[in-house]
Amino acid sequence: MSPRRNRPKGAGSSGRSAEDDRSGRYGGWQSTESWRGEDWSVRHVAGSSARGKSYRCPGCDQLIPDGVPHVVAWPEHSGVDERRHWHKACWNAKDRRTTRVQRSRNAPRF
Repeated sequence: MSPRRNRPKGAGSSGRSAEDDRSGRYGGWQSTESWRGEDWSVRHVAGSSARGKSYRCPGCDQLIPDGVPHVVAWPEHSGVDERRHWHKACWNAKDRRTTRVQRSRNAPRF
């Protein structure tokens, strides 16, 4: 007896079309959100696509190690040069954060 097949046999039956997934090479999905009166492009990056580099989250000022799923966001008017990598929880809590992030005493000063 052969093992049970977990995926449907039809090609492209994942529920999303190629046009719905506008992420390109990052393996996530992209959407537009409004924050602070401007539109932001938000790309959700899968952990398997986040390889080779770590980033500093502007929300909590902590490192996002490579291989960790996260969010890349940038204002639409400025383009991709202003991309910032956020933890998903930090991006979701961005409206509840203060404008000045304070570090703990033992936090690195990068």
